[in-house]
Amino acid sequence: MGLNLTQKIIKSHLAFGDMVTGTEIAIKIDQTLTQDATGTMAYLQFEAMGIPKVKTELSVSYVDHNTLQSDFRNADDHIFLQTVAAKYGIHFSRPGNGICHQVHLERFGKPGKTLLGSDSHTPTNGGIGMLSIGAGGLDVAVAMAGQPFYLPMPKVVRVELKNRLQPWVSAKDIILHLLSLLSVKGGVNKIIEYGGEGVSTLSVPERATITNMGAELGATTSIFPSDEITRLFLKAQGRENDFVALCADQDATYDEILEIDLAKLEPLAACPHSPDNIQPVNNLNLKVDQVAIGSCTNSSYTDMKRVAEILKGKTIHPNVSLVISCGSRQVLEMLARDGALAELISAGARILESACGPCIGMGQAPKSGAVSLRTFNRNFEGRSGTKDALVYLVSPETAAASALTGKITDPRTLGLYIPVSLPKKYLLDDRLILSPFKTPTEVEVVRGPNIKPVPLGEPLLDQLRLPVVIKVGDNITTDHIMPAGAKILPLRSNIPAISEYVFNSIDPDFASRAKEVKQSLIVGGSNYGQGSSREHAALAPMYLGVKVVMAKSFARIHKANLINFGILPLEFLNPSDYDSLCLNDCLVFNNLKQSLQQGEVSLINERTGDEIKLKVNLSKRQLNIVTKGGLLAYTKAVSFSQNPRCL
Repeated sequence: MGLNLTQKIIKSHLAFGDMVTGTEIAIKIDQTLTQDATGTMAYLQFEAMGIPKVKTELSVSYVDHNTLQSDFRNADDHIFLQTVAAKYGIHFSRPGNGICHQVHLERFGKPGKTLLGSDSHTPTNGGIGMLSIGAGGLDVAVAMAGQPFYLPMPKVVRVELKNRLQPWVSAKDIILHLLSLLSVKGGVNKIIEYGGEGVSTLSVPERATITNMGAELGATTSIFPSDEITRLFLKAQGRENDFVALCADQDATYDEILEIDLAKLEPLAACPHSPDNIQPVNNLNLKVDQVAIGSCTNSSYTDMKRVAEILKGKTIHPNVSLVISCGSRQVLEMLARDGALAELISAGARILESACGPCIGMGQAPKSGAVSLRTFNRNFEGRSGTKDALVYLVSPETAAASALTGKITDPRTLGLYIPVSLPKKYLLDDRLILSPFKTPTEVEVVRGPNIKPVPLGEPLLDQLRLPVVIKVGDNITTDHIMPAGAKILPLRSNIPAISEYVFNSIDPDFASRAKEVKQSLIVGGSNYGQGSSREHAALAPMYLGVKVVMAKSFARIHKANLINFGILPLEFLNPSDYDSLCLNDCLVFNNLKQSLQQGEVSLINERTGDEIKLKVNLSKRQLNIVTKGGLLAYTKAVSFSQNPRCL
């Protein structure tokens, strides 16, 4: 029996385990990427392991999140990242060079290789046939130290693409349609593999848009075949030698198969406040206050060029603020050289830095109660920086049409479709990507006063009495747990300071209450911790004394991050027990370590006397990590000279 594309790459990188769905495997990691919001902590963790040089084929540190330098803190992090990269064998993409996923796709991604990134949208590089997985920064640090990455062997879902898109319907509409079918938790512990005749009609940037937003499905990653379209893209980037043809065997099998007829799709929008709240654009007739085009999802040259063609010779609506952020310096300079940038400026667009910017709440917050159309990947409540803003996710075509009319507008009303061809040769200039020093001993790592040591977890105790310090509902995101934005992101390298903002948007008193009780427990609903890979959503609660999170179910990356920092994730055996718990209930665990080994934990609610049973959905290795107080302590306790199977 043949193998699918996912199985082929996993098999060639398998370091531990068997490719049996649901069992734990470990894969060798070829490349890593970090960004500055997660990278500073990841490199502090890497330093703590005492490894003199990264052991991957390639590791790249990007500065693309915290680029707004309102005081010294972000700038201090940037020089720390630059000097760490120089010392430990890491390439450094300077501020202004672009968003990590876009730049990596352009300059470094290779079909058939594995990529682990400390950002949930790392699967973007699945658009060129890489197995690209988002993870917490500590997992990436361990991979840079030469260790494999552990995960449950995912189910593989084939999405069969038929026919081709109609004019003015885009790749963004494909992934929004898939979100409407599967929901934000429909991809958990699954890899989405695309195939069918429709694949050959999609360019690499279009494929990357789709794999990028696979993160919103909760999927482990998404991947396209590496074919002639891939080869032409790599050739245009001056990297044809990196091309490898990869596809599924004809007799490959899948756990699930879905079919999407591209010809039947129409322009779609994700309505507030979830990427799976999908409506046809035609159903929406709302006045628009802000339009933002860019982010790692839709900031390629072809995206921006089409927007420029739509706006050419026109002026945006007087009541609309239009902001544009190109995905890379390459894109921005090419637009400048071919005149498209002038068309955007002439139409009234405000040009931002080639960085994440508004997508993570780093500037350009909309006005109170605004309707903001964004080509981004997430529209969680408050993520824009304005709590009562209504954020809709749309394609660049829909965004540009709406910027002209002042209301949400179907781009099919624009008339004849404007084709935009892929460049036969991209502008190649890597001067803002710095190579590591050849003499690392000469490099002094620079640490500003905001960079604090990595806090360590404590070994798990056998007896625990924990108060419920907060109870939250379904689909709680890492934005809810650990907010981003211009105020909080500069604190990413200072856990004592950033911990003051845990759950701040839901319960401003959470941090003070957690510190007062010293040790505590969180109760959550389904899909707890969906969204970004930010490990601070686990690290900061650990610092505040959270020992256990009980939930109906967990998002993949956040569950791994909880384990990495010694917080025990447990799932309700009977979901109705969730309803019986109240804030400040004290829950008593006895003989916890033995119960964990048996796969089921019981506790007593002191208020009611009720017994609550919980599932332990952890591997033996994960149990050892939690018991020792987290992955850093566990990794330091195990010699790197040992076989990876011992880790």
